[in-house]
Amino acid sequence: MAAARKKNKDFDGQMVADNRKARHEYFIEDTLEAGIMLEGSEVKSLRNGEATIAESYAEIVEGEMFLVNAYIPMYQEAGRFNHETHRPRKLLLHKREIERLGGQIKKAGMTIVPLRLYFNKDGRAKLELGIAKGKKLHDKRQTSKDRDWKRQQGRLLREKG
Repeated sequence: MAAARKKNKDFDGQMVADNRKARHEYFIEDTLEAGIMLEGSEVKSLRNGEATIAESYAEIVEGEMFLVNAYIPMYQEAGRFNHETHRPRKLLLHKREIERLGGQIKKAGMTIVPLRLYFNKDGRAKLELGIAKGKKLHDKRQTSKDRDWKRQQGRLLREKG
């Protein structure tokens, strides 16, 4: 739980969930921040840092964008006022942004992938979305080789002083 709350140096908020798998599976072309409509028990559960967005995705339905298959566990103290764990959650974006994203998806064969879920410095839940293109198997291998080579370079430079 402490690892989920760790701050990232790119922003001033509290990290809730990070989709590390997305950067391995996709080429991230562009990112944008979206608000997310949550119920009270969902916010309380997110503050505990127990959400998972690894298997989730965003889709456009009738001009609105939804986060599908994100897991936010039930908040124990909510009792009968609890929420569904895997329900679709509406994302808050401007209409122009949704239309632009819809055009990119249809034209270029891209997909919208959630990258991380966090609370910004004002305490509002935000979702960072990535406009992404899927990697082929050989692309994944090349990315892994590049990452290993950079790690090895860092070790060599540290050893030499």
